[in-house]
Amino acid sequence: MNDATPEPTPKVGVNDLLRFLLEIFAIVTLGIFGFAAFPLPWPGVLLGIGLPLLAILLWGLFRSPKAVFDVDPFVKALVEIAVFSTAAIAWWIMGQPVVAVVFAVVAAVSGVINGRREFRD
Repeated sequence: MNDATPEPTPKVGVNDLLRFLLEIFAIVTLGIFGFAAFPLPWPGVLLGIGLPLLAILLWGLFRSPKAVFDVDPFVKALVEIAVFSTAAIAWWIMGQPVVAVVFAVVAAVSGVINGRREFRD
């Protein structure tokens, strides 16, 4: 018989879903930026593939729920700010300031909500 107690399933809220969508949007944005803002084939292909991979690597190492390194919440916030602000700046450079500002505001509000929850727990 299995005497182990089951682990509680984590609650996934609306902000968690929003944060996931923001992450995906940021990664796709960095890919679009690499291919669209730089001459092809080089450095466009390198940056179009490399920038999203770098963002995924940083997120997986420091920010994801199952991050490789268990770091201070401030380090997590810095990684999040770096990835999301880079995506917002990319939209600005590509001539889409409305997308940049909306993304930055939504990401900032979601980050503040999540940060308050992390410090509470």
